Amino acid sequence: MSHPLYVAFIWHQHQPLYKSRNSVSGSNGRYRLPWARLHGTKDYLDLVLLLERYPKLHQTVNLVPSLILQLEDYMAGTAFDPYLELALTPTDQLKPDQRQFIVEHFFDANHRTLIDPHPRYAELYEMRQEKGKTWCADHWTHQDFSDLLAWHNLAWIDPIFWDDPEIAAWLEKGRNFTLSDRQRIYSKQRDILKRIIPQHRKMQEAGQLEVTTTPYTHPILPLLADTHSGQVALPDMTLPQQRFQWEEDIPRHLQKAWQMYEERFGRTPRGLWPSEQSVSPKILPYIAEAGFKWICSDEAVLGWTVQHFFHRDETGTLMEPTLLYRPYRLETPQGNLAIVFRDHRLSDLIGFSYGSMEPKQASTDFVSHLEAISRSIQRRQQEGGTGLDQPWLVTIALDGENCWEFYQKDGIPFLSSLYEKLSAHPQIKLVTVSEFLDQFPPTATLPADRLHSGSWVDGSFSTWIGDPVKNRAWDLLTQARQTLANHPEATPDNNPEVWEALYAAEGSDWFWWFGEGHSSNQDAIFDQLFREHLSGIYEALNEPIPASLKQPLDTYESKGDHRPLSFIHPVIDGFGDEQDWDKAGRIEVGGARGTMHRSSLIQRLWYGLDHLNFYLRLDFQAGIQIGQDIPPELHLLWFYPNRTVNNSPVPLAEVPDTAPVNYLFHHHLGINLLTGSTWLEEAADYYQWHPRTSRAQVALKQCLEVAVPWADLQVEPDYLLQLVMVSADNGMFRSYIPEDKLVGLQVP
Repeated sequence: MSHPLYVAFIWHQHQPLYKSRNSVSGSNGRYRLPWARLHGTKDYLDLVLLLERYPKLHQTVNLVPSLILQLEDYMAGTAFDPYLELALTPTDQLKPDQRQFIVEHFFDANHRTLIDPHPRYAELYEMRQEKGKTWCADHWTHQDFSDLLAWHNLAWIDPIFWDDPEIAAWLEKGRNFTLSDRQRIYSKQRDILKRIIPQHRKMQEAGQLEVTTTPYTHPILPLLADTHSGQVALPDMTLPQQRFQWEEDIPRHLQKAWQMYEERFGRTPRGLWPSEQSVSPKILPYIAEAGFKWICSDEAVLGWTVQHFFHRDETGTLMEPTLLYRPYRLETPQGNLAIVFRDHRLSDLIGFSYGSMEPKQASTDFVSHLEAISRSIQRRQQEGGTGLDQPWLVTIALDGENCWEFYQKDGIPFLSSLYEKLSAHPQIKLVTVSEFLDQFPPTATLPADRLHSGSWVDGSFSTWIGDPVKNRAWDLLTQARQTLANHPEATPDNNPEVWEALYAAEGSDWFWWFGEGHSSNQDAIFDQLFREHLSGIYEALNEPIPASLKQPLDTYESKGDHRPLSFIHPVIDGFGDEQDWDKAGRIEVGGARGTMHRSSLIQRLWYGLDHLNFYLRLDFQAGIQIGQDIPPELHLLWFYPNRTVNNSPVPLAEVPDTAPVNYLFHHHLGINLLTGSTWLEEAADYYQWHPRTSRAQVALKQCLEVAVPWADLQVEPDYLLQLVMVSADNGMFRSYIPEDKLVGLQVP
């Protein structure tokens, strides 16, 4: 029997509990942040409405209980966040600090996709960029503020709803919005939110959708069981001072998720998305005993479990496809669980890279990757043939909300193009995970006691524990949890407030933002929310709130040098857009030692990547002249540690015999800063350099921006690379950056 290539999409929809401390037990609490409401009008309903147009395609959507609770508060009109309160305030009653807050935060969106397409919103944004935030807060009219309050909410309504007559009228109107308009926009938001759960239930009952759930407030179950599990992947990890071990909290999170699911979907759940795709042997019996039939995790967890490193060729196709593209059985005393492991790279292409591509090109690229997987598996079949002789399952699992902010029209053109191709494809079939498992139960077994303890991030827990600030947060949580344990009379039935506060504090999101690794302009609010949830535990027990909970865990000042925080997708135009580079790595150059650096003419170096390109940006001192103040040539030189390739010395005269410019390199990109021309070379035998074709992009206006396609460098995924930048004049070495070190990255 010949099989198509089965593909299971799993979209993960999640928001942490944004309710303040005083609201954990009731529905009248004030929300600190608006993201459950705004993502609710932009990302949850439209995803399944679009899918419904393609009935041949089946998918899985995971709805986290903490998200559902917040959506229901907004539906009922009992949730109010600072953004919403201001949107419903008459502009002539705005106080100076409120005006400042609006100017600061009501452009919290990707400006290329959510602001620029709307002329009035873009006009206000450009005014803020040109005049500055303080000037706008002091000089904008009541109408300016009214329009901004309206557009911040309108822009977050998904384009799939733009044919609604009332929404279409607002979009056409564009400006001169009134308080009545803003009130009606809020009502429209609630109308959209009210459709989310019923639409998911309807499509699940029709068989096109499978809805799964997650532990109640999105906690990392392995760390609740034992924070020492952080050392499984990283034995040298520095752990919190106090060991958190509260396995009894695991079934509570699972039972509450199960109950919420039954009440809203009229059936029992089958699949569980473990928070952060985090698994460990200790949590499996609880999941099986709760009644779940399958879970999902990341390919890195499978690799650690079977002691295998997944390799990909230069096109990104997995070299060992039959190891990843299948479900596995986990046997526990409480029953068997199936587990599927996502293709990390394919998931990341949708999550982080395709938004910067033309939609049809991106959809074609994705389908070509699936076709390449099918061909790769066919080549391994004994019988040959044109089809697959076994049912193989490719799992694509990713965040279903945040990525669309970087796509044209919230991803509708990309998904429409992709779904059209997949609907017509004779050799690819989209399925829910459960319908695949029902037809093709796992035939391979993973010993449950040998399942790796890790997450979707590098197969470790380092994103949530190990950093000094994260560890302080765990110690505060441990202290609060022990205080609750000292009150056995406080049960979930007679003191639900204390347990709700605990569940909220155990969520993974707070630890994600603490310390190094991730940052946003709302880090301080996440810190405050975490401490408020912990304070709620003490308050509900009539215990004194520790002084440590009244002080922030960290300082939230602008940090200097740091590594990239995420993938970036800058437009190479020489203007250094702040949103394009806010997740890039940064190295402060101005004021450093050295000929080039001493004058601080180059002040800052930015660097980052996505699946398509390596990116570089240099910020210069205002008013410099290329060729006079700064030498006219910039040379980028790469080498690849632990790779056996030809390497050659820097192809310039008078290069000093000092590290790192006396190293040997494999690729060299020269840039003429006066003309913008580039030339690419690759090292050959006998320390020679051979020219190669390059599609590098260069733009120099307010800053220098460079994009170098990975295809130019012909490097495989997971390669480590080291980079140095050399300044030269007519082929003569002048200086280099960064000083005394190299820029290090890993090819995605």
